[in-house]
Amino acid sequence: MIQTPYLLFLGDAPDALAAKVAQGIKDWRPENSVGQFRLPGCGADMKLPDMTLEEGLAAGAKTLVIGVANRGGVISDAWKEVLVQALNMGYDIASGLHNLLRDEDALVAAARVNGRTLFDVRIPSVAYPIANGVKRSGKRCLAIGTDCSVGKMYTGLAMDTEMQKRGMKSTFRPTGQTGILITGGGVPLDAVIADFMAGAVEYLTPDNDADHWDHIEGQGSLFHVSYSGVTMALIHGGQPDALVLCHEPTRSHMRGLPDYTLPSLQQLRDMAMPIAQIANPNVKVIGVSVNTQHMSEDEAIAYLADLEAELGLPAVDTFRQGAGRLVDALDAL
Repeated sequence: MIQTPYLLFLGDAPDALAAKVAQGIKDWRPENSVGQFRLPGCGADMKLPDMTLEEGLAAGAKTLVIGVANRGGVISDAWKEVLVQALNMGYDIASGLHNLLRDEDALVAAARVNGRTLFDVRIPSVAYPIANGVKRSGKRCLAIGTDCSVGKMYTGLAMDTEMQKRGMKSTFRPTGQTGILITGGGVPLDAVIADFMAGAVEYLTPDNDADHWDHIEGQGSLFHVSYSGVTMALIHGGQPDALVLCHEPTRSHMRGLPDYTLPSLQQLRDMAMPIAQIANPNVKVIGVSVNTQHMSEDEAIAYLADLEAELGLPAVDTFRQGAGRLVDALDAL
């Protein structure tokens, strides 16, 4: 098990979105987040105390968590210098990057000498089966997005939290490094061999009580040319009974793709439904989750009201307003 609490390493992340792993841990497990460590030029700020490695240890931190999700998942030489120093001082290190800690000779050597542990959470730990498409008992909800990093994980966590408060049967099912670091388990789906991705989602969401909901963490977007494959695997492997559409309305282009504009929520709905109906003909779109962090309160309220009138679905910002209305929609199915 990864030891808590954490010191969150933000490195030289240019903005908060690039440090979404740290943001997720800070928002959903604040009790595990003692502070942040930033390199010069870092543009991300979790509003946690800035700490040196020494100060982190004094505050009780046991693990330095790489809180950055950069394109390609690369560990730079500047990062390695800090990580080796942390191991020498007694930290374990946890990472969800594609560039694995265990493949870095300097980190492996420092961990061995100091008796520390390297946690690569993006390594599949199970020999997942190929999907068989057999219908499973229980119910499943999947958040799908117009783009990457628009709030799919937050939506699932918020809905699970609300259902737990109501005494309803619910489980959040992580499929990415941030969700795994928050909950302690899950499937690192984008590191699973392509033929087995849908099977991994079936494995993650097994038979359950008829009134139990699995909230499957969404990944990528059907409209994102870099990451659409993982979304397809989630839709077919998850066989969702309910879909929640997720959107960030202030973006001028797809994340990392300046030549691609975001689709509308209507386009997302109309693309996703026939794909989802292949695995579950009875699937329903039950609501919209909008990340309004870059909008004022008045702007957000007006935007959400317009969406509701246009789509005929409850539209909320689950972080600002909670997920109550989305859970109401699930309960009404």
